[in-house]
Amino acid sequence: MIKVGVLGATGAVGQRFVQLLADHPWFDLTVLTASERSAGKKYREVVNWRLDVPFPESTGNLTVSPTSVGAVKDLDLVFSALPAEIATGIEDEVSRAGIAVCSNARSHRMEQDVPLVIPEVNPDHLGLIDIQRDKGRDGFIVTNPNCSTIMLCMALVPLRRFAFRDIQVATMQAVSGAGFEGVPAMAIYDNVIPYIGSEEEKMESESKKILGTFSGDRIEDAPIDVSASCHRVPVIDGHLLAVWADIGASVDEVKEAFRSFRAPFEGLPLQPDRSVELMEQPDRPQSRLDRNRGRGMTVTIGRVRPGLRFIALGHNTIRGAAGASVLNAELIHSKKYF
Repeated sequence: MIKVGVLGATGAVGQRFVQLLADHPWFDLTVLTASERSAGKKYREVVNWRLDVPFPESTGNLTVSPTSVGAVKDLDLVFSALPAEIATGIEDEVSRAGIAVCSNARSHRMEQDVPLVIPEVNPDHLGLIDIQRDKGRDGFIVTNPNCSTIMLCMALVPLRRFAFRDIQVATMQAVSGAGFEGVPAMAIYDNVIPYIGSEEEKMESESKKILGTFSGDRIEDAPIDVSASCHRVPVIDGHLLAVWADIGASVDEVKEAFRSFRAPFEGLPLQPDRSVELMEQPDRPQSRLDRNRGRGMTVTIGRVRPGLRFIALGHNTIRGAAGASVLNAELIHSKKYF
């Protein structure tokens, strides 16, 4: 078993990490960290469990540690759910201490030698781990993208057989993407907020790196342009994207590409039966009805129309955050990087 911990275990994404790792067949969850005010207490005493699944009792008696290198020094791998302003330094320190880091934070995503990975899209980018080690880092850092970027790139990867350069996307993003305290009730009830700080910029830059080419020592950005407009809507979980792409293929050809797409690997515990699933109903996918497909790891596609236009939906805290990081770690383990 790989000994793992979660940095920032009490927040929205941290709780999702704990839920996904509590009974994982490959990973032994032994360390949870949080702020100083929670350190020294049992996890059940400090966490305000808000997920729509039961609290994993096996984690309740774990004593919460302060977020430090010392707290995780005996682990093989840590998952980071830390805010970016905290993650930058601690993730670097932990990785230089010989521990692998799979991070949901944005801090290191765009660094030249750090893989920004979606397993179904760019597994070869894990080759950057060797570059990090060649530079003297005893551990390594692997990041997963922003939640809405993951949904977009997952929707685009089956279409790589067709040429495209210009992508336009409008997102309708759930409130859980802002954390438990992120959007005041009076701001989001009866409302749509047409701005999410830095979200559009992340989608536009991260997509180029993810869909880019690994040249052996660096990533060459994909020659595409992404134009994003991001909106917060009164939905608990599930980011829905309306996508326009300059693809000249017919609707039937595009639908067949979605139907025939399969992940380039198999046997990972969190891997869904279908990473991308096409729905033919004219009013699907819908956030409430379809976000939990594939245990929250499936990205659902619908309303494919000439133009080319379609809808994509994914669970933002599972496929778009903690689940993405855990799947990355499973892929890394299968490739024997630990």
